[in-house]
Amino acid sequence: MQEVVPIDATNGTPQHTRLTRALSAEAPSVRLQAALAAGSSAAPGFLEPLIERCAAEPDFFVRDMLSWALTRLPPEITLPRIRQELDSQHPQARSQALHTLSKIGDRMVWPWITGDMLYDADDEVARTAWRVAVALVPEGEKEDLAAALITQLGRGGRGVRLSLSRALVDLGDETRPVLAEAADDPDPAVAAHARATEWLRQHPEAGLDEAKRVVMLGPEGAAAADAASGAARTVGTAGTGGTAEPVRAAEAVGTAEAVGAGPAGTTEATGGAEIADVPETAEVPETVESAETVESAEPVRC
Repeated sequence: MQEVVPIDATNGTPQHTRLTRALSAEAPSVRLQAALAAGSSAAPGFLEPLIERCAAEPDFFVRDMLSWALTRLPPEITLPRIRQELDSQHPQARSQALHTLSKIGDRMVWPWITGDMLYDADDEVARTAWRVAVALVPEGEKEDLAAALITQLGRGGRGVRLSLSRALVDLGDETRPVLAEAADDPDPAVAAHARATEWLRQHPEAGLDEAKRVVMLGPEGAAAADAASGAARTVGTAGTGGTAEPVRAAEAVGTAEAVGAGPAGTTEATGGAEIADVPETAEVPETVESAETVESAEPVRC
């Protein structure tokens, strides 16, 4: 049986102490319940325990519930405290503070999103900063933001590159000229990422893997590869002898192997199989029917 955490907003009371203790319990379901209880109460006395737990919480769903709980508190006390966390020495504290700002959605905090955050050495902090910046940027500063984000092309693995591409796509037409310029960058990783992002901007329904494939093969080449692959598979399902090799060859076209068949070093420089359509941070609903249901889901981190 899980312990039900009683709610009391007064610091120093036994109930407040029990909630604080529950936020660091061993079982994620207990921590989730404690964060949900704090948010449901929306009592200012829970601000500090929630903020402190954000910096240490290892579970994705609990972290998102902590952010939700913070959005339920009065913004006049929450925002100044979150701003302090943006200067924390702990990357998770910075990342979670940025994530919480995105949930609050107050455009008045735009000046808090500095260049240092966009270029943060920690990938999770930078990815979160890109997403928040695009969400909060004023109309007149989109060009400057595009110029800042473009300097991060070619950075990191598939999740990081996809996050940047999505941020640039979501930013709008301001990214078109900077992407065109970056497509001629002497660094092949930067150039390939820029071309793939531009293609993705024009085909937002596609994933970045597909974008990079079309960039490497060209639209006509990618279409021909798809046709060849479909034909080979049709032959294979008909039971015709000796079709295994054509099927494998056709499937290789348009995958990371086909990308690697380009100029020397293409796979490594462009990310090849390192870039895939990885979901961004999942939205967590404001109410959770059971901790067990949340625990059974597969967490996806942005």
